[in-house]
Formats: sequence, structure tokens, C-alpha cells
Amino acid sequence: MFRRTFWFSTGVAAGVWATTKVNRKLKQLTPENLAASAANKALEAGHRIKDRAVGFALDVRDGMAQREAELGEALGINENPELPAPLRYAAIENRTNPKSVDSDRTTYSYNRNEDH
Repeated sequence: MFRRTFWFSTGVAAGVWATTKVNRKLKQLTPENLAASAANKALEAGHRIKDRAVGFALDVRDGMAQREAELGEALGINENPELPAPLRYAAIENRTNPKSVDSDRTTYSYNRNEDH
């Protein structure tokens, strides 16, 4: 009698376990869950691709800067020659004496036709 009870309860436990497994699998295979799973995988793949692309772009930028520095050294472009500062003259200043500025007049007329 003990033997029959043991095998009966073992069969019931196996049936409950199998039923639970099958129901879980069926819930995973519903269209809603499949769509959500596919969307999550697509987002993860997109993030991985984006991270790799950003890393690649940063590597390319570093390589470009390094190569540009190498070429600048080879061609002597990196040396900054001392150039004189550009001279700027206002439209009403005297070109022979750029320091003299008419300090009374603070506003300038932009009318090009006033002298004609």
C-alpha cells in the first residue's frame, strides 16, 4: 500500500510540474510577450551598436588628431611665426595719425548718401 501511495503522489507531482512548465511556456509564446521580447532585444542591440559606433568615432577622432600632429611636425606647420597684429582704422580716423579720434561725436551716421 505504501508503494502505491508513493507512486501515485510521484505521478501527481510530475503532472503538476509538467503542467506548470507547459503553462509558463505558453504564456511566453503569446503574441504580446513575443512582441515585447523582440522590442527589448532590438533596443539592447541598438544600444550596443550605438556604443560601438560612438567608440569607433572617438577612436577615429583621436587617430585623426594624432596623424594631423605628425603631419604638422613633418611639414613644420605647427610652428607659430610671430606675425604683426593687423592694423585697424575706423572710417573717420585720420590714417596718418590713428590715435586721434573725434571724441565729441559718439554716434555715426550710416547713411551713404549724405555727402552726395
